[in-house]
Amino acid sequence: MQLTPIDPQPKHRKSTKKFLLISSLFIGILAAGAATYLWQELAPNRTKVDPDYHEISKPVFYQGNYYKESAIGAKEGLKLPLELIQEWMDPTILYEKSSDSVIITTKEKVLRLKTTELSAFMNEKPITLSFPVEKKGDRIYVPIEPLRQLYPFEIRESETTGAVLLYKKGELLKWAKHVGQESAQLRTFASIKAPIVSEIASNEQLIILSDEGEWYKAQQSSGPIGYVRKSDVLDDHEETIPMQEETSSYVPWKPLNGKLNMTWEHVISKTPDTSKFSDMPGLQVVSPTWFSLADGEGRIKNIADASYVKWAQTRNYQVWALFSNGFEADRTSQALSTYDRRMKIIKQLLGFAQTYKLQGFNIDFENVHLKDKENLVQFVREMTPFMHEQGLSVSIDVTPKSTNEMWSMFYDRPALAEVVDYMMVMAYDEYWASSPKSGSVSSLPWAERSVAQILNADKVPPSKLVLGVPFYTRQWTEETKNGKTTATSKTLTMEAAQTIIKDKKLTPTYLPEAGQNYVEYKEGDKLIRIWLEDETSMQARIDLVKKYDLAGVASWRRGFEQAPMWKVIQDALVPAKP
Repeated sequence: MQLTPIDPQPKHRKSTKKFLLISSLFIGILAAGAATYLWQELAPNRTKVDPDYHEISKPVFYQGNYYKESAIGAKEGLKLPLELIQEWMDPTILYEKSSDSVIITTKEKVLRLKTTELSAFMNEKPITLSFPVEKKGDRIYVPIEPLRQLYPFEIRESETTGAVLLYKKGELLKWAKHVGQESAQLRTFASIKAPIVSEIASNEQLIILSDEGEWYKAQQSSGPIGYVRKSDVLDDHEETIPMQEETSSYVPWKPLNGKLNMTWEHVISKTPDTSKFSDMPGLQVVSPTWFSLADGEGRIKNIADASYVKWAQTRNYQVWALFSNGFEADRTSQALSTYDRRMKIIKQLLGFAQTYKLQGFNIDFENVHLKDKENLVQFVREMTPFMHEQGLSVSIDVTPKSTNEMWSMFYDRPALAEVVDYMMVMAYDEYWASSPKSGSVSSLPWAERSVAQILNADKVPPSKLVLGVPFYTRQWTEETKNGKTTATSKTLTMEAAQTIIKDKKLTPTYLPEAGQNYVEYKEGDKLIRIWLEDETSMQARIDLVKKYDLAGVASWRRGFEQAPMWKVIQDALVPAKP
């Protein structure tokens, strides 16, 4: 009998062992994969990248942004690109190619810096710079010395990298400090998986730019900007950039009763005989039309009269002489085109102010090319500090807003309002002398829209806006021939209009749509129409001043009114006593 040998390991045991081996191997693979996955998910990114601005040799930063162009120089010789200053500090600073000059205007100062020259002029008084304006190719660089004096900015330069950081005076900076023993990282975005922009040393302070949940957006004093975990830093302190002290000595003149009452004195060649003037109760300012632009070189025509000033002063009237461009567009364009011509005008006006003992100037530029819009603003920005330095008021006349380029669109009303003491809106002529249709010189709804547009669209402060009111109207003659109606007009004073009403035995009718009284009559086939300027319309205009809390009224012009009109204006403007 043959015996079968016994297998020491049954087949099912071999299978079990093999299964366990495979399972262990599989688990090991899973564990390795999980570890790799966890490492990839949880391990911080160690990749280092250059800052976005790394190609800029001397970057400049403001409010967490860097400028596209580099600064040049260092320490007191540091210079900033002109375009940077225009974008971040002062959009009105300009480079004038014709005179190769940088011109800075503030409320009190006019600074002219010629390229490569250390001599400069502050309000036309010579000063010496340590470093000049520099031109490199088509780039202009301005030294920081005058910038620190004239602008509310603090300029800091990193001793380690040369990076420049700008801070506005009064700005609040929040600082944090890295307190760990090992360095922390500033990353490109708020995640540990983000590349590293810069290492943060132990005890290094950072400026906090914004709060991003578990992260801060922050900037190092050396320039780099990125994201740091809140757990890596502690809030350290707050810093307020010191404000500049206000040094202005100019205090704008204001009427005692709070509302301005001004009238223009129309002078053609000779100042009228003041002995024939009627009393004008409530009047505070007279503006005689004495000065006008004589040529494109900036010379001024002068028809002023010292005796008129003496008469005004005996009645406690301020004299704000009017300076006109003569409504000559090309002449205006030439005269405003360079700093030297503009300064020539300003110096003459200053001389006239001293000679005639004036208290201010009223600028009346009309019919101006649209291309000269910025030059007009620049002229006013340069003129005003000189006038204020001498205690002189500055005002400017503007038309209501319209699409007419040379009579309305050339006024940059918001920019002008920032500079001047008063802005007179000439709320006339709605229908002008040669209008093809007859109508009111200034209907009340139209006048109100004119005011509201400037207040709302241009954001001119009501405390500076003066309502220009007409003392005149027009007599319109309508005639119909072959089915076509034509209209012609002639100007009427208030007195002349009342004389017509009396002679023709007319009864005025109130027109609600115009807010005015109105008369009409026939002369043969001709229709004569007059929208009246009288006590009714004047009271309604003063109501507009009160409704919008405007600065006051200015009337065009003295001599066209009826004598009682002054009492109407005075009583309407002066607030009632409690």
